[in-house]
Amino acid sequence: MANAATPPVGRIAEVMVDLLVAVLLGVVQGLFMFVPVSSTSHLVLVQTWLADRGAEVPPPESQEMVLFDLVVHVGTLVSVVVVMGAGLRQLGRGVHREIVTGRITTTWRKGFRGALATRLVMLGLVTTFVTGVLGLFLRDTLTETVFASTTAVAIALFGTGAMLWWTDAMTPERGGRWLRFGWAGPRDVSLIMAIAVGVAQAAALAPGLSRSGTTIFIALLLGMGRKLAARYSFYVAIPTILAASAVQFVDVLGDGGLTVVSWTAMATGFVVAAVVGAGALWVVLRLLEAARFRIFAVYVWLLAVFVLVTGVS
Repeated sequence: MANAATPPVGRIAEVMVDLLVAVLLGVVQGLFMFVPVSSTSHLVLVQTWLADRGAEVPPPESQEMVLFDLVVHVGTLVSVVVVMGAGLRQLGRGVHREIVTGRITTTWRKGFRGALATRLVMLGLVTTFVTGVLGLFLRDTLTETVFASTTAVAIALFGTGAMLWWTDAMTPERGGRWLRFGWAGPRDVSLIMAIAVGVAQAAALAPGLSRSGTTIFIALLLGMGRKLAARYSFYVAIPTILAASAVQFVDVLGDGGLTVVSWTAMATGFVVAAVVGAGALWVVLRLLEAARFRIFAVYVWLLAVFVLVTGVS
């Protein structure tokens, strides 16, 4: 991925390589954004593998590569809209109806208990705000340490595998004294749940921790039902990733704009991630509802061992 001036023939070959790399990374992001095995860790590993083989790929921790990662993340948000669009439209119609009927103004003192759609949207914004504040605080630490550490990525992958394994074990019949596996419905989503999911989403900025896997695990742990946990997790990803992409875009422009990764590569990765992500999301939703996440746990543990043995960082 380079923008430097080169002879016409060399430039064509360079552009082709750029596009092939962008397609590969777009496929990786689209597949692993929703499959709960940490898309960021896979992007970091593939980028490192490409760089080791002479590809013009910036370091994973560089400003431009982080922006590319976020752009392909935005591509997968298109997948959410496509696969889960009916739920989003229903939520939007609910908010509109509650505004028109005045239900919001009559129930705000009771925590919007009578305005369910508006309440869920506001709780989602709380989750996004918590993630944003913690993310801005942690971003430099993550860039300087976790993104470049083989051991840190492997430990995070082991943690992701443990959460995925336990995700299948959590059922209403196996709730303990302190954990209420009721399951909670949309009306039971609380401020504590929203904050906890926001903290989990911020922690998952570290490569190796799956954003979807971590947030769904925490939501289930606090009592959300499987369908609700999945939908809440993927819905709050929309404002979170858009906000992170905007911040990173401003940072890159402040550093002089793109110098290595081309805008064509960005656009290619975006489209590929959106297409592949739609199929991956459809499959993951059905596996979660059937409690079949343990297959991903085994994969993540094997990947962690691979990272430690090979030293890829």
